[in-house]
Amino acid sequence: MAKQTDFTKAFSDMAAAFPVDMAIFNDAFKNTAVFNEKMSKVALDAASTSAELSSKFTKETLAKMSTVTKAQKEPADYSKAMTDFASAQAESAAEHMAAFAEVAKKAQMETVELLMAAGKDVSEEATAAVKKATDDLTAQAKKAAKAA
Repeated sequence: MAKQTDFTKAFSDMAAAFPVDMAIFNDAFKNTAVFNEKMSKVALDAASTSAELSSKFTKETLAKMSTVTKAQKEPADYSKAMTDFASAQAESAAEHMAAFAEVAKKAQMETVELLMAAGKDVSEEATAAVKKATDDLTAQAKKAAKAA
């Protein structure tokens, strides 16, 4: 009967000819963790600021509601109180929407800056990794040529 070929030695030799530097993977993991931390900070800061703005807007609205809910002497006074409230709310809403837009704009700018920095870092790391791999393969090829 035909004997099964054992590829274990062949694969071991092939793996030894192309060594893998685990430091590259460790560095990539660390860089990803740092990037994620920075992105999380941007998101959390924006969420925190938005929550503060929302809370402020709600408190102001509730404070203004007290004038609307007061008993008035004349029926026309109810209309005036409601008109004043609506006018104040429209102005307040515009101010708060502008503040929310600033929060979004800041978060967007910080995100773009992080992405651009990350892209530059990845490009530099990839260039260094390719150069190292090329140097390692060239050295292996020279070593194999001398052995032959």
